[in-house]
Amino acid sequence: MIFTIARRELHSMFLSPLAWTVLAVSQLILAWIFFSQIDVFFSIQEELTTMPNAPGVTDLIAAPTLEIASVILLMVSPLLTMRLLSEERRNGTLSLLFSSPVSVSEIVLGKFFGMVLFYIILIGMISLMPLSLMMGTELDLGKLAAGLLGLLLLLSSFAAAGLFLSSLTSNPIVAAISTFGLLLLLWIIDQNGGNNSSDNIFTYISLTRHLTPLLRGIVDSIDLAYFGLFIITFLSLSIRQLDAQRLHQ
Repeated sequence: MIFTIARRELHSMFLSPLAWTVLAVSQLILAWIFFSQIDVFFSIQEELTTMPNAPGVTDLIAAPTLEIASVILLMVSPLLTMRLLSEERRNGTLSLLFSSPVSVSEIVLGKFFGMVLFYIILIGMISLMPLSLMMGTELDLGKLAAGLLGLLLLLSSFAAAGLFLSSLTSNPIVAAISTFGLLLLLWIIDQNGGNNSSDNIFTYISLTRHLTPLLRGIVDSIDLAYFGLFIITFLSLSIRQLDAQRLHQ
């Protein structure tokens, strides 16, 4: 049943012009960024030949492209997740889901995995740009795979947080604004720096501090655990919220 809901969610997304617009605009912007990074690489190529252990195209082209992709998708993800549950409530179809022989957990997980499947398609399209470099040079496929994994975990976290905030309101616009505010806060929460304990806490809950090592090709269990706990926490909150709403109907 989870797969059925996920497939229905993915199908409904592609019936909307929003999904196609997100795919087209993000690819257009990232293509421009990608070619700009190539220009920068060629402009410093002579300097790189004189450097010991000089960074390669994976570090100077692929990783920056994925990093900028994460910023762009931070801005557009709330537009995609805002309708997951709030639109169901506004259209009255959420009551139909509650009355069907489907558990709340299956509803939440189906919605979540439907969103993740869309993100996998998006990441697959993004990955074609750095992979195209293999026609003329060598890529560090391990670093690229770590970066793509980091981007997938980040977007899955966006989906989980957006799903929860979408469950709190019947207004998709409110859901989008609140999701963007939460994600932006978690993105910049460690900007104060410093070494005291409070800054260490902010550093630990910052999304960027756990994404950056993966973009550099460093797969650390702490970063994987962070994203896993982030996703599980917001999915659990969504399930509890829908359970409470189901009981009041």
